[in-house]
Amino acid sequence: MFHLKEHHTTVKTEILAGLTTFLTMAYIVIVNPIILADAGVPFEQVFLATIVAAVIGTLWMALFANYPIAIAPGMGLNAYFTSIVIASDGQLDYMTAFSAVFVAGLLFVLLSLTSFREKLIQSIPETLKLGITAGIGLFIAFIGLRLSGLVAPHPGNLVQLGDLTSPPVLLALFGLLVTIILMTLNVYGSIFIGMILTGIVAVFTKQLTFEGPLWQMPHLPEGILVWNPIQAVGDVISHGLYGVVFAFLIVTLFDTTGTMIGVAKQAGLMKGNTLPRARHALLADSVATATGAMFGTSPTSAYIESSSGVAVGGRTGLTTLTVAILFIVAAFFAPFVSALSGVSAITAPALIIVGSLMIGAVKNIDWDSFDEAFPAFLVILTMPLTSSIATGIALGFITYPLLKVVKGKGKQVPVLLYIFAVLFAYQLLFLPH
Repeated sequence: MFHLKEHHTTVKTEILAGLTTFLTMAYIVIVNPIILADAGVPFEQVFLATIVAAVIGTLWMALFANYPIAIAPGMGLNAYFTSIVIASDGQLDYMTAFSAVFVAGLLFVLLSLTSFREKLIQSIPETLKLGITAGIGLFIAFIGLRLSGLVAPHPGNLVQLGDLTSPPVLLALFGLLVTIILMTLNVYGSIFIGMILTGIVAVFTKQLTFEGPLWQMPHLPEGILVWNPIQAVGDVISHGLYGVVFAFLIVTLFDTTGTMIGVAKQAGLMKGNTLPRARHALLADSVATATGAMFGTSPTSAYIESSSGVAVGGRTGLTTLTVAILFIVAAFFAPFVSALSGVSAITAPALIIVGSLMIGAVKNIDWDSFDEAFPAFLVILTMPLTSSIATGIALGFITYPLLKVVKGKGKQVPVLLYIFAVLFAYQLLFLPH
């Protein structure tokens, strides 16, 4: 079924690769519920929704696309989800925000079935794609610094260095130090192992305690949150969430496509510049995003951590089938994960490190060309400072064609980008954001 011989791999190698990939991305079942909890979503709801989305997307990737690329709710997109709920000052609840995710997922499914996806991706300049990736990285890292207490509020300067002698900050520093040492040594599952070691120290320092059983039957406290497409579209229209839907769609589209191409190149699965079975691969992510919103989680994405499984020999969908099975097993340990999530020092280092990996995209930006560099810089700068991925994207999309026109290169800008610029300008000026 998975054409193991054709891909020069074995069952043992594929299962080992699946285990490796799972260990490197398992942090998401802890971190995702923590981030969405700030938007008011119950922990157990997000925990199981995270696993449901990961299982559906990863199984689709395994059975239909036959790629060793795992799917789960994306970092950055979860922070953006929370930020739009908090920024609304009570005018927007998480149920309505999930409607926006659901609509974005359905649109992503439609785009994945047509050739418009390729045209859309081609129309976005590489410098903006790189800026978006780096900006999200800074945003995530900043959230991690705040959660850990390493960065604290300041009445005049907004932020300042936290109390480095407090037990929570010391625990976070220990977790960060251990994890970066493991990553420097190229230990597979460094982030996950770092979280476990930090958790053990938290137990001995009485910052982490367990009460009751550590496992239970999976359940959804609030059931299925979104299921009616018509009602979801109505929520988007009534609250003017067009920019939010667009941001979810664009970021997911670029992040997923870039990750898939990167991992496929690493595995030697690309045919020239073409990704075979690309439609099935993109459908894995889009179907998972729509389904995840129904149960209660932010948009999904292909995980760059899949490259760790490829590094140990994973080449087919059997790798991702293994990942999906391990996520199902994890669904029975919600109380254990909930206890870990109560200590932010355990999860904050993961956010900081994931951010450091994403910021690496800046090295490929053409900093010598101001009309290329400044829009990317604006995206990177404004995402963490406005706590909004959508705002960063909007400002980049507006300034890029503007600077090109001023420099006499207006004809080099795709028509779609001008349309995006006008839509984003309208959204920033006249719609809630």
